[in-house]
Amino acid sequence: MKSSLKPLSSFCLFVCLMMTACSSPQQQKQFNIDYEKITLDNGLEVVFHQDHSDPVVAVALTFHVGSAREKTGRTGFAHLFEHLLFLESENLGKGGLDKMSSRIGGSGANGSTSRDRTNYFQTVPKDALEKMIWAEADKVGYFINTVTEAVVAKEKQVVKNEKRQSNDNRPYGHTNYVIGKNLYPEGHPYSWQVIGSLEDLQAATLADVKEFYNKWYVPNNATLVIAGDFDVDQAKEWVHKYFDEIPRGEEITPLEDRPATLDETKKLYYEDNFARLPELRMTWPGVDMYHEDSYALNILGQLLTGGKKSPFYKVLVEEQELVPRVSMRSGNSEIAGEITLTARAYPNKDLDDVNAAIQEAFNRFESESFSQADLDRIKAGIETNYYNRLSSVLGKAFQLAQYNIFADDPGYINRDIEHTLAVTKEDVMRVYEQYIRNKDKIITSFVPRGQTDLAVSDSEPANVVEEKIVQNAEGESFTLPESSDYERTPSSFDRSQEPPYGESPDIKVPETWSADLSNGMQVYGIENDELPLVQFNIRIKGGLLLEDPSKVGISKLMADLMTKGTADKTPEELEEAIDELGASINISAGRQYITVSGNSLARNYPETIKLVEEMLLEPRWDEGEFALAKQSTLSSIAQMSASPNSIASNAYNKLLYGEDHILSYNPSGTIESVESITLDDLKEYYTNNLSPSLADMHVVGSITQEQVLNSLSSLEANWASKNVEIPEYETPEAVSESKVYFYDVPGAKQSVLRFGYLGMAETDDDYYPAAIMNYILGGGGFASRLTQELREGKGYTYGIRSGFSGSQLKGPFTISSGVRSNVTLESAQLVKEILEEYPSTFTDTDLENTKSFLLKSNARAFETNGAKLRVLQNMSAYDWSASYVKKREEIVKDITKEDIQKLARQYANPDKMIYLVVGDAKTQLNRLKQLGFGDPVLINEFIGEGK
Repeated sequence: MKSSLKPLSSFCLFVCLMMTACSSPQQQKQFNIDYEKITLDNGLEVVFHQDHSDPVVAVALTFHVGSAREKTGRTGFAHLFEHLLFLESENLGKGGLDKMSSRIGGSGANGSTSRDRTNYFQTVPKDALEKMIWAEADKVGYFINTVTEAVVAKEKQVVKNEKRQSNDNRPYGHTNYVIGKNLYPEGHPYSWQVIGSLEDLQAATLADVKEFYNKWYVPNNATLVIAGDFDVDQAKEWVHKYFDEIPRGEEITPLEDRPATLDETKKLYYEDNFARLPELRMTWPGVDMYHEDSYALNILGQLLTGGKKSPFYKVLVEEQELVPRVSMRSGNSEIAGEITLTARAYPNKDLDDVNAAIQEAFNRFESESFSQADLDRIKAGIETNYYNRLSSVLGKAFQLAQYNIFADDPGYINRDIEHTLAVTKEDVMRVYEQYIRNKDKIITSFVPRGQTDLAVSDSEPANVVEEKIVQNAEGESFTLPESSDYERTPSSFDRSQEPPYGESPDIKVPETWSADLSNGMQVYGIENDELPLVQFNIRIKGGLLLEDPSKVGISKLMADLMTKGTADKTPEELEEAIDELGASINISAGRQYITVSGNSLARNYPETIKLVEEMLLEPRWDEGEFALAKQSTLSSIAQMSASPNSIASNAYNKLLYGEDHILSYNPSGTIESVESITLDDLKEYYTNNLSPSLADMHVVGSITQEQVLNSLSSLEANWASKNVEIPEYETPEAVSESKVYFYDVPGAKQSVLRFGYLGMAETDDDYYPAAIMNYILGGGGFASRLTQELREGKGYTYGIRSGFSGSQLKGPFTISSGVRSNVTLESAQLVKEILEEYPSTFTDTDLENTKSFLLKSNARAFETNGAKLRVLQNMSAYDWSASYVKKREEIVKDITKEDIQKLARQYANPDKMIYLVVGDAKTQLNRLKQLGFGDPVLINEFIGEGK
């Protein structure tokens, strides 16, 4: 056994950012995450990182296999195994990992697949670490015998549903497929998509699947990372116990770099059934991961398209008003990379004009270049984002695994950012000349159906094979036996016994503070000095609730415009001032709040708050920016009108609240309402409705109460309170009987489901008990009844969930999913059946698992700054003390099975719900009569596009 030892200590970070607050733009920082790495005799590499900030541990198992290790004609296997490895193993049993995750209070076992790696991860309370090591070992050495023909057949349907949801039923969902097929030569590992093709998946045999697993899912092709609050020596013992006897696999030959090369520019177009806006993408061959040029290319993309000073924003957005935004990014994989420019235009814009504007923007970049200050500003933002990714133990685990696999050194986590900081102006211009200027590329035009005249001239039609959805399609039916007989893998000890819990974590509610400012604003805070970061928000009551129904969208437009300059700063100057601090400041509007949110390094927090004050108290009200914001909003509404998920959300709210209720509207507004809004309307809304008496501020991070209050002294003095009354709206009558509603999206590959009713406010005494009731029904992730039946049992969907979403106001109980179009009725019938049977079938074991999860998961309740911020928001919104978490623990402990059954009958009654389906009416509408709630009501005319 090899060992690479480094001293272990707590996470430390010392920062001097390259920004104006530093003495020199070239001043460096010290940055270190300590770790220890061991390599077992079977080749498994294990990385340990201690972080005692919270009583949790992240466990991440990563295999060095992704879609690039597949064979032509057998694509999608790596992603298929991402799914299969959660289903069953010899010692955990069927669904054992999800059931265990539920009991131990984990974040939920999950995974992801890329071209080059597949990972499995979860954050758990520290007392469950041995259980997780046991479970991860089962994936590696005690899994493949449980895979049967029936299991593979079922999971193929789940993966197909994921593809339909992520690609086939979504605007621009086929773009990456078209680019990959044309950028890389046939047979190149990146020429197919990670999810694979439906044809390849359907053709895969059990023998194919097992061969793929046995080659790639072996200890000598894996990295295990354990990060968090644990004893390293004890963790090593467990790793050796559970992994040592798993045999090494065959030797893995690394893939050689295979960068893409083009000898001509290819132009392709595709008529997209779900697009309402024409989109142009340009893709150039790029570089592989951690290539010396990857850092300069990343910065180049931001210089070209990031922010108001960039040439692409100037030309395409401001001057020619062709697009609301444009972006460029360098994507780097293990053996190749690509550089992609994306410009989604306004409705009916000719992409030839966009193409010409892009060339003009490149010409301007070449002639005007950029300053050292521009470069330093972008570096500051990249560095801050880099630290933000490490703000949780899981974030650290991800990065340690990534660097161990692809840089062959987990310690690269401490050096990677240095390459970004070392990039010079000359580096940026060199990579521009080498990879972009006058180089061959792939140009794709994705245009709305029937608008091929908008595509770039001389484009050829892209070859996209669209799935035909038919009733009772071949291969969609399968039968899963209750249990399967298989040969068990021998072990030197009894692995079938789940390990015991360790010492229970000491869960401490963080110390909070609060203060009332003289202008009426309340401030809540938690000091946390693990990272030199501060995260904050100011939530101002109002938003959509204070809007005139004929001017819906006004608060969202106002919030957008408040980020576009101040009385003393042009929009460009404000953006630069924020970027120079390595900070972010956003203002948004929703159904109940206007929210100012920010993130900055602690050293730059005072300057960041000064900018927040400027933005809040001295908006610029720029006419040009207003016109752009309005045009962008109208464009977004047009696109939402073709997105099945957006249609479902908008239609569901109309059905819940009634057509004229203010909360039935999307906060973005409608085409008619937005077109009617003037700049004076925004000013009037601002003058009448923004008051500190309606505002609560929440601050978490490396900052004291005194420092926060001192930073707010000017805002407190200058932001005067005013009398603002939030209207009280009549709550719609409860649904007395169920009814089916249908919105027709011709040709939809999936049906989007929204079933539910308008339920309770979060302040209702039954709200949290009802949320407890819902855990096993549909709130418990993969362990829930809905998921186990519709996804794991039938393969109808990629995902389904249920939940309550009340606030100070009554909110809906909703069951949401996207299901294969030809099982729309069957899915609805199964949901109805589950709801009908839930009260009588809720068991003592279900109650035990519910209590175990909700109590143990509190160990994760305060881990990140974002989690702490949510605690403060609940305190301010509902006038709760920080101890509300402990009070909820008592509710969980005291609840009985009979209580759950009573709550289920009252709050999950299938006979008193709205059943909304968004899908293909031609094939599915009439079938829904069989659900037993009368004739379905077609609502396209009632809802309308953009209404």
